[in-house]
Amino acid sequence: MALRLPERHQTVLFPPSVDDMVSQDAPVRAYDAMIDIMDLSELGLAIDHNKAGCPEYDPRSMLKLLVYGYSYGIRSSRKLERAAHDNISFIWLMGGLKPVYKTISEFRRINKKALKKVIKQCAHMCVDLDLIAGNVLFVDGTRIRANASISNSYTKKQAQKVLANIEKRIDKLITRCEQADAQEEGQPSFAKLSKDLEDANKLRSRIESIAEQLKSKDAPSNINRVDPDCCRVHSRQGTHAGFNAQIVVDEKNGLIVNSDVVSENNDLGQLSNQIEQANEVLGDKCKTACGDAGYCNYDEIGKLVEDEIEVIVPSNKQATQYYSDECTVKEFDKSRFIYDKDKDVYTCPEGKTLSYQGVNNTKKCNLYAAGSQCRKCCQFGVCTKSGRRGRRITRYFNQEFRDDMISHYDKPASKEIYRKRKERAELPFGHIKRNLNSGHFLLRGLDGVRAEMSLLSTCFNMVRLINIFGVSALVASLKAV
Repeated sequence: MALRLPERHQTVLFPPSVDDMVSQDAPVRAYDAMIDIMDLSELGLAIDHNKAGCPEYDPRSMLKLLVYGYSYGIRSSRKLERAAHDNISFIWLMGGLKPVYKTISEFRRINKKALKKVIKQCAHMCVDLDLIAGNVLFVDGTRIRANASISNSYTKKQAQKVLANIEKRIDKLITRCEQADAQEEGQPSFAKLSKDLEDANKLRSRIESIAEQLKSKDAPSNINRVDPDCCRVHSRQGTHAGFNAQIVVDEKNGLIVNSDVVSENNDLGQLSNQIEQANEVLGDKCKTACGDAGYCNYDEIGKLVEDEIEVIVPSNKQATQYYSDECTVKEFDKSRFIYDKDKDVYTCPEGKTLSYQGVNNTKKCNLYAAGSQCRKCCQFGVCTKSGRRGRRITRYFNQEFRDDMISHYDKPASKEIYRKRKERAELPFGHIKRNLNSGHFLLRGLDGVRAEMSLLSTCFNMVRLINIFGVSALVASLKAV
């Protein structure tokens, strides 16, 4: 069988241009068209053609390099530099520009706040293309590792313990320095000891600063000395230093409307904040906001309800199918107890009365108990095992509102919307973590991780747009916007 053999030294009369080497339906052309129509001044990337001094790289080209690189899981500045030299699609995208890794890294570091706005402009384009309706918004969050080790996180007690050890280490180094200084000339230099002493003093200063911050009333439970903005998060991979990444996704085509990153281990306080940010991007408020049970904070839900937004969030019991057809409500579950608003008492399934016992301001609830009459009940030991206090029931200050939200979720229409949440809101995180290999952040600080999350969210939107239109049609549509 004849073979086609490679020939590196074959000369051609007319060398092909770089543009000829990239097909018309190559995805890189879609990324190029998308960045071309972005308003850099709105992002905060100033372009001054009359600036004196050494010419700098075009900010638009640098932005293209970052977005396109992130879309293929290439985030390291050194790998991006290599791609700009070797990868034909990167060479085409950059028009032959070959910035070194320090330039790429510095551009990303200086323009963190500008990069955070990239997803918003991408969302505006999707609205112009009639791909985002803004009627139903799904919110979801995930934990992503920070560029810091959990071993560098200190509680108040740990900080004091580390300081004590550092003090002992400094004392030993000072003693060794004095001994070396007293020795005769010609002995080995103790410059290394001086360097160790300097490093120990710097470490002590950082730990002292952390210990001082932890004394504050509003201070977090622990602070990481490498990235003070990160927190201790719990995920399937265990406990590590990380952030809570948040996205808001539109129902129509599953496109990301807004992304954010917060220093919280859970989603409880994020619902209203994330929906408000998304509404600001859309320029109008949505009709329905939907989240999983992790967002079941009725104070947060109440803020959206007051703004006339329908909220679909299950309680923890509903999320675990506690009230599903396959599960039966326990005979003495709280829902079986009847509340009399006029008398302010509960009546149990056996007809016993649970009267008001007091208030718990910390949990924002009233307490009701049956007392010693439970001991005489035939269900004693099943309903409760407390003979002195009897069965207790807690009623939250906003119990009626909670009951309304629980009933609203049980409606067939609400459950139909909630079923769409998983395929819309959880898909982006799967793409970001697996396809883009972004289970951790490279940058530090909230500004840095928000910039990275914005780029990753934009990459997901671009993949969706290419799947919806195709490259050629998408490029034509973007140029027409």
